[in-house]
Amino acid sequence: MNKEKTGLIVLAMALGLLMSSLDNTITSAALSHIIKDIGGFEQVSWVFTAYMLASTSMMLVFGKMSDLFGRKLFYLIGISIFLLGSALCGMAQDITQLIVFRAIQGIGAGALLPISFTIIYTVFADPKQASKMAGVFAGIFGLSSVAGPQIGTLLSEAWGWRWCFYVNVPIGILSFLVLLFALKESRSERKPKIDYLGTAFLIICTISLMLALEWGGKDYAWTSWQILSLFAVSIIVGMLFISVELRAEEPILPLVLFKNRMVVGLCLACLCQGAIMFSAIAYLPIFSTAVLGQENSNALLTPMMVSLISGAVLFGFLQSKFAYRTLIAFTMTAGVIVSYLLSTVSHDASKWYMMGLMILLGLGAIGPLMSMSQTAMAASVERKYIGISSSIVGFWRSIGGVLGASIMATIVNNNLKTLLSDGAAEHHIPQDQIATLANPEQLVRGAGNVPQDIVAFVRDSLGTAINHGFMLSIVFAVLGIVAAFVAGPGRQSIPNAQSAAKQAS
Repeated sequence: MNKEKTGLIVLAMALGLLMSSLDNTITSAALSHIIKDIGGFEQVSWVFTAYMLASTSMMLVFGKMSDLFGRKLFYLIGISIFLLGSALCGMAQDITQLIVFRAIQGIGAGALLPISFTIIYTVFADPKQASKMAGVFAGIFGLSSVAGPQIGTLLSEAWGWRWCFYVNVPIGILSFLVLLFALKESRSERKPKIDYLGTAFLIICTISLMLALEWGGKDYAWTSWQILSLFAVSIIVGMLFISVELRAEEPILPLVLFKNRMVVGLCLACLCQGAIMFSAIAYLPIFSTAVLGQENSNALLTPMMVSLISGAVLFGFLQSKFAYRTLIAFTMTAGVIVSYLLSTVSHDASKWYMMGLMILLGLGAIGPLMSMSQTAMAASVERKYIGISSSIVGFWRSIGGVLGASIMATIVNNNLKTLLSDGAAEHHIPQDQIATLANPEQLVRGAGNVPQDIVAFVRDSLGTAINHGFMLSIVFAVLGIVAAFVAGPGRQSIPNAQSAAKQAS
């Protein structure tokens, strides 16, 4: 394959990855505009949840389908579904329509992330070059995930919230056309059987688990019948799924992969990374505005974005020089350090100190594993499993993100209520106002109507509660260090790279 075609394919993959990862978070900044235009405040959380459930539950399915029937075909199918969902989201007339269309968009997004990385390993025969490009792609994924709220703000204020979705259409069409004509892929004469029952069980199990994690401690108590029922469904269907996969001729998730210690270690490491990353994305903007009193929360996330890209790209180059175990241990050790610093950060910390923490978080704790996990996974499995293995990485990162953010929300909310209740008498706060003051958004918007001593007390209480929440990230980072030793001493080596080059040419 000539350099021009390779460059076009890389561009197409980058655009597709940029769109799908942006849409994880871009709508968060547009919510106020959406509610003002089409209403639906009570259901607005489903705008995120529908996308997340659909994309995560379909990742493994699309990854396996790409192994069976070709990367190009299912990437084009995925981006077509994503573009249809994006256009429909932009035309939504009420919140119910928007939620349904976000689910359609999420189904398509479930194909774009894993297959983008898989195509990179197909196109680049040289393992070193493939890992470098994986670093660049991981940087794009991380950047767009963190930058989503900022871009959403710009689009909503300049052109209206609908352009948060319409902007995907021209970009996606360009990606579709480039890949359609630039990538040539050989076809297998074999007609594999599709594991329909396993696919259904996988989707039900994933959705049940993610709903339980998403709702637990926020919409319902962890011990409520709703959450316990969802966990029960997830466990029962999960056991049925394993039973089916052990007997399937072509399982949707080959369980033989989990006999590989590198696969197990990377799954655990990605779960921990997702928990650390999404907990930070969820609570650092709140800490910035409601505790530190900064007007623009984006100023705190910008250093994290830049350093995350740097970490992903840098470690894409370093993968050929160190064992994966060493690199995972390094990034998780950085996670322990920065999580500890966040759990002890002063409530009057300077902007420069916080920027330093964000750089350490992006460069050391989050960015490196973005690229390394994909490359290490591809290097550790047979070529016929590369598509599903790339999906596994994104799947466990998403599960970790929901798990970490949900548990942290429970810790922060419970600590904040306790701190406010304990100090209510001293600051003469009526009991019926505690729930109102426990809302950070209410604190920021209505601080002018609250006595300054109470504002200071609530800010301090919220800061302490968030400090306690980041202790959870320490636990996940320590677990990530354990994952490094589970992974073993494997080094960079993509199997059958030469055949990959022939297949792509």
